[in-house]
Amino acid sequence: MTFTQMLANAWQKNNSLLCVGLDPDPAKFPTHLHGRDDAIFAFCADIVDATADLVCAFKPQIAYFAARRAEDQLEALIAHIHQNHPGIPVILDAKRGDIGSTAEQYAIEAFERFKADAVTVNPYMGRDSVDPYLAYPDKGVILLCRTSNAGGSDLQFLEVGGNEKLYERVASLSANTWNTTGQIGLVVGATFPAEIARVREIVGDMPLLVPGIGAQGGDIEATVKAGRTANGTGLMINSSRAILYAGKDEHFAAAARRVAEETRDAINLYR
Repeated sequence: MTFTQMLANAWQKNNSLLCVGLDPDPAKFPTHLHGRDDAIFAFCADIVDATADLVCAFKPQIAYFAARRAEDQLEALIAHIHQNHPGIPVILDAKRGDIGSTAEQYAIEAFERFKADAVTVNPYMGRDSVDPYLAYPDKGVILLCRTSNAGGSDLQFLEVGGNEKLYERVASLSANTWNTTGQIGLVVGATFPAEIARVREIVGDMPLLVPGIGAQGGDIEATVKAGRTANGTGLMINSSRAILYAGKDEHFAAAARRVAEETRDAINLYR
């Protein structure tokens, strides 16, 4: 099953546009996990098991694992998701971007080593830096378009001719010239609902990964209304810290489930 098929099924089966980001910070873990060699895996796996029926995807951020030499726990986590919650796609949030020969190695890392179903990619080096990921026809390739950070406007909002903004050019290329196999999605931040609407206008029903709700302050109603497709899907609305760290004790997974369910239901109000 391809990433896009998995995502479409998860949207329907779980009645959810919520993506839970897995950004494990051991300094914020409950005390009962302190000192465990597998604390990162244990924390994330408990979050996953508590929320899997409420989400359309999980999104582990590779830096949180690599910084602590925990890539083996990331491998184990993705395998855990696939084994215990089949059909829920895993997006490796790596934001890779390099020349073609190096991008080939990053694609191997994402899809063959970690066995992610999709990966985030920085497209600002052009088509040849994206092609190696598209060589895996069953995988998703989610390109940065209009990111949620304030500094994204430094470059992404520049005009590139004919009143077209750079992020609009990325959206247009992604939806047309580059998306020959239907694998591509785009990252568009919830902090910019007007740009979400503009990207949706350009790309049609292409999946959009939308970070920025929860701790980053993006508005759920504005996000959903700007980005939903005609059938009320098309979005992977990501929340990380607000869900992961909802609880501080041994009941942290139950607290995460409660916030995830509240977030999913809040999103569904506007679908």
